[in-house]
Amino acid sequence: MKIVMAIIKPFKLEEVRDALTGIGVHGLTVTEVKGYGRQKGHTEIYRGAEYAVSFLPKLKIEVAVAADLVTSVIDTIAGSARTGQIGDGKIFVMPLEKAIRIRTGETDADAL
Repeated sequence: MKIVMAIIKPFKLEEVRDALTGIGVHGLTVTEVKGYGRQKGHTEIYRGAEYAVSFLPKLKIEVAVAADLVTSVIDTIAGSARTGQIGDGKIFVMPLEKAIRIRTGETDADAL
């Protein structure tokens, strides 16, 4: 089992969620986050004044999946979140040692 964590642009959430549902992913967690990458933010002009925006709003999506689905989940997220512009995001994959469904007590792959 693995946890796939993706940092994406907020307006891409529905597209990513629909694409993941299409490949059989049944649940995900979404968190609002802020951060920056290589571009270290950007500047905006508001009412004639220039402002530096250091931390850009992003969404963090976390999906727990069986090991055999990891490649298709990564490809799906990357394909549906890509705009071709700076700041499209990143995908991280981490091992998941154990999963337990609290309501039923199911463990590991059955709990996903």
